[in-house]
Amino acid sequence: MGVGRKSAAHSAAYVRADGGMRFAFPPYATGTALAEASATQAKQEPPMDLASTVALSRMDADLRAMDVTADNVANASTPGYKAQNVLFTDWLSRQNGVDAPRGGRTVAFAQDRATWRDTAPGALRHTANPLDLGLSGEGYFTVNTPRGPRLTRDGRFGLLPNGTIADAAGDPLLDTIGQPIRLSPADTTITVAGDGTISSENGQLGRVGVVQPDDPRKLTAEGDTLLRADAATAQAAQARVVQGAVEDSNVQPVTQITRMLDEYRRFQYLGQFLQAESDRQNNAIEKLQPPQGS
Repeated sequence: MGVGRKSAAHSAAYVRADGGMRFAFPPYATGTALAEASATQAKQEPPMDLASTVALSRMDADLRAMDVTADNVANASTPGYKAQNVLFTDWLSRQNGVDAPRGGRTVAFAQDRATWRDTAPGALRHTANPLDLGLSGEGYFTVNTPRGPRLTRDGRFGLLPNGTIADAAGDPLLDTIGQPIRLSPADTTITVAGDGTISSENGQLGRVGVVQPDDPRKLTAEGDTLLRADAATAQAAQARVVQGAVEDSNVQPVTQITRMLDEYRRFQYLGQFLQAESDRQNNAIEKLQPPQGS
């Protein structure tokens, strides 16, 4: 489910099959594209079809909403995960050159504008692992992935065979100067101070880098817990590292499940509305159509 998998163009249609209504939605189409296509279709069709195209635009938006909510529920126990939310607005279509629909010449379609993440911190859960690190306050850890440095709040770290501190994917944790932090076999007792300084019985080993992007809006999600910073970053002044703890997801499962039920019921209602609208139009056509042989 993710951002960036949507097609550039979209059309939606409903067809009868096996005596019922079947909805055909090309996957991952943008709400804007659907609204534009529906608006174009609405200008080419009689006003009686406007209700169907408006309802279809909302159903497409609800599909996206259910997709995002399901992703939140699936990651309710993923450390460092931040809940996603969808943003919908009206896409206004000015009806020119056609008979005005009842209520005015502007038709409002549902538009899927964006997906945004709730950056509120999750609860810190204490563990028995001295290399589990939680963050209290702002900031992100930096790990060096094959695609370059990435930011994360997932503080589940361990040791690679060469002594490098890394995350579950094997990506090294970086220090304040962007270098991996490595322990020697003689470093057996590890302590991490609130400012990120890592020490052992042999002295100070390094300092965990905790950074904050200059523009938080320029963070792009990659997977469930990694973020790509498309802006410069600097050391976070207010961050505090907590040793032996990980930050849980900030997802509230009960809230998300309730939201999913609400989205599903709204989707069902719109489907019933389209079925009734289709029956109404078919009945009108049958009554207006001249009898055969007349």
